[in-house]
Amino acid sequence: MAAPLEEPPGGAPGDEPADEVAELAPDDRPYRLGWLVGTLVSRTVETPTAVTLELDVPGWRGALAGQHVDVRLTADDGYSTQRSYSLASPGSMGLPPGAVAAQRIALTVQVVDDGEVSPYLAEDMRPGDQLELRGPVGHWFVWHPRDRRPVQLVAGGSGLVPLASILRTRRLAGSRVPFRLLVSARTPADLLYAAELARPDPGVDVTHVWTRAAPTGWDGRVGRVGATTLREACFPPDLGAHVFVCGPTPFVELVADTLVDLGHDPELIRTERFGPTGEVTR
Repeated sequence: MAAPLEEPPGGAPGDEPADEVAELAPDDRPYRLGWLVGTLVSRTVETPTAVTLELDVPGWRGALAGQHVDVRLTADDGYSTQRSYSLASPGSMGLPPGAVAAQRIALTVQVVDDGEVSPYLAEDMRPGDQLELRGPVGHWFVWHPRDRRPVQLVAGGSGLVPLASILRTRRLAGSRVPFRLLVSARTPADLLYAAELARPDPGVDVTHVWTRAAPTGWDGRVGRVGATTLREACFPPDLGAHVFVCGPTPFVELVADTLVDLGHDPELIRTERFGPTGEVTR
């Protein structure tokens, strides 16, 4: 999944962005984000068009759940292009030392038709191959294990990726904060992390919405997310849950606007949305 394109804080476009979470780094030293080299150690096919890549990244200093990285590919002729991808791996900042592999990250990449980067990452990369990346980036769409509010997650398609990072962080932190996940997918074959979602952790409720075709035996509705589904599946507004919504732009705008109409505090709603090319903005 591609993730937010953000203006580098504290510098002009093209400068290396100042780290936004340096105060949470293990050694508490401010630092600037330089390009690192990651080596692919494994690839897992999630759906016919999505793959999770696990990479060892020497020099990686951790991340918060929900952050993303910039990925840069350079051709033999010198042509370079970059995209941003959400981290699927748990956020290590705020977790006990040793809870996650210190220098290993995971990215789930959805192939974008006619894309420059995603077909190579999802279809051509093999263990031992390397790529450049920079991160973590983003301080808006993040969850910290110290947060004690209930958490409502709403995902459309591959917008599930950063929300999976949040769920995995909750698990490793041993958090008992109540979570709800509403995830919309076209068909069961398009659902990321299906086996994991079929066995949610205690305190995590999962609601599925199928927009085109449901699994055999499904007796619920088939169609797009609307006010009725959000009212039934989400925490009630008076609980003051933190809400994270991620997916294609029309999906995110509809969900966020509807949640506000239902009484949710807009200050507690965080969104990331896909643009026309598969990349996303806040």
